[in-house]
Amino acid sequence: MSTRTRPPIEIYDTTLRDGTQGTGFSLTSDDKVAVAKRLDAFGVDVIEGGWPGSNPKDVAFFELMKGVRLTHARLAAFGSTRRKGVAAEHDTNLLALLLAETPIVTLFGKSWPLHVTEALGATLAENLEMIGDSVAFLRGQGRVVFYDAEHFFDGYRANPEYALATLQVAHDAGAARLILCDTNGGSLPDFVAEATRTVCERFDVPVGIHTHNDAELAVANALAAVQVGARQVQGTVGGYGERCGNLNLVSVIPTLKLKLGFEQPQDLGALREVARYVDERANLQPNLRAPYVGDAAFAHKGGVHVSAVAKNPETYEHIPPEVVGNSRQVLLSDLSGRANVLAKSAGGAPEEVAAVVERLKELEHRGYAFEGAEASFQLMSQKVRGRYRPHFILHGYKVNIDKRDGDHYPRCEASVQVEVGGQLEHTAATGDGPVNALDRALGKALGRFYPSLAELKLTDYKVRVLSGGETGTSSVVRVQVEMTDGVDTWGTVGASSDIIDASYSALIDAIEYKLHKASQVTEPVATSV
Repeated sequence: MSTRTRPPIEIYDTTLRDGTQGTGFSLTSDDKVAVAKRLDAFGVDVIEGGWPGSNPKDVAFFELMKGVRLTHARLAAFGSTRRKGVAAEHDTNLLALLLAETPIVTLFGKSWPLHVTEALGATLAENLEMIGDSVAFLRGQGRVVFYDAEHFFDGYRANPEYALATLQVAHDAGAARLILCDTNGGSLPDFVAEATRTVCERFDVPVGIHTHNDAELAVANALAAVQVGARQVQGTVGGYGERCGNLNLVSVIPTLKLKLGFEQPQDLGALREVARYVDERANLQPNLRAPYVGDAAFAHKGGVHVSAVAKNPETYEHIPPEVVGNSRQVLLSDLSGRANVLAKSAGGAPEEVAAVVERLKELEHRGYAFEGAEASFQLMSQKVRGRYRPHFILHGYKVNIDKRDGDHYPRCEASVQVEVGGQLEHTAATGDGPVNALDRALGKALGRFYPSLAELKLTDYKVRVLSGGETGTSSVVRVQVEMTDGVDTWGTVGASSDIIDASYSALIDAIEYKLHKASQVTEPVATSV
């Protein structure tokens, strides 16, 4: 971590505009208001809310935001420079930006001659006039104007004099920020640094950087720009955006503070929560491998790694996970050693731990996977150590699947026979598929002995075929089950060449874990049938 302290870099969030242009990423107007409030509480400096001239949703968002008081951030509306041949005061896009009533307006204009002539159908001189007129008009209406130089680095590569001229006209018209955009996301850090340094030395207003991730270099390019003088970074939470996405602020903010020594005001302890909040609002699964905040960011599987981290976390962690609101995880697999088992269980004699490791590797070889199925691991560990006491004895199950002509779906019925405290229970149940029927039959059979099982709910069920080729339908199948009792959630696993048998094993472990977790009385409670 850096010990230097430097004035903070301005963080400009465009999740609500550029992020929503990403594939599969969508927010309602109400979602956008909620996210804006959360970003403000987190400490973002500027929130770009959308393009009011482009769609009704963004118009509605800005209307809603007129009743919202932000405590830290300033709100910005986004739009383009005036159209060719239209006076600024008559341009519908610029007028829509004024109606949003935001303190900041971010305008984008063309820096690349290719875009000027091909996309706009304008001359290079006309483009300069469009930029200058638009910035001056909005400044005259009392707005702070940020100027986004779209495709700046491509333009600078093709014609540096003209790219700089577009910035000059925006500056002279009163732009408060000049933001250099790597819109196609294909520039390299050295070139970004060179061009950014030239701009920072030439102009007396803060320079910003807006990068896309098409070459997986958005973060690297932004940091390169910051190192040579850029003082604003634009991006999105989670890196969502067009094509491969935008710069990920969740990666940049902690790097600026922890690695480069900038005094960022953002609450790093809330970083993971903010990232999850945006994912939840967009109805997207969080990125497991996201730097800093992902579930895997501080997860350790290899035995050598786990052993070292137990002695000193710095051996395999670049920062303490708690700093960014995350936590350390120790995973279990055939790569595990004694340290993994010790981290996941209550210690034990060396020979016991060695036996658990041996059994773990044996079961993983047979198709089990205990990563994400720690409840099954805990039960297995108790069995190997001789500490396992079952709450019921299984005497078998039967599953019938019946489909006749005219039936839309097959009819499934499962029956199970269990023994609890010397009492036999033989119960059947139907369900939406064989696994659901089996789950219901188990719950019905054990429910009168253990009423707390009524709290159980199956929340996830995954099947993976582990081997194919010549084995075909006789391949080994792994089933992973996630169960909750409304308080805790846990995972179990089963593996077999038969999907029903694998499911049965996973379900049994899930029920047994609940009973062990709840510390049921030694003798079950029997009720009348």
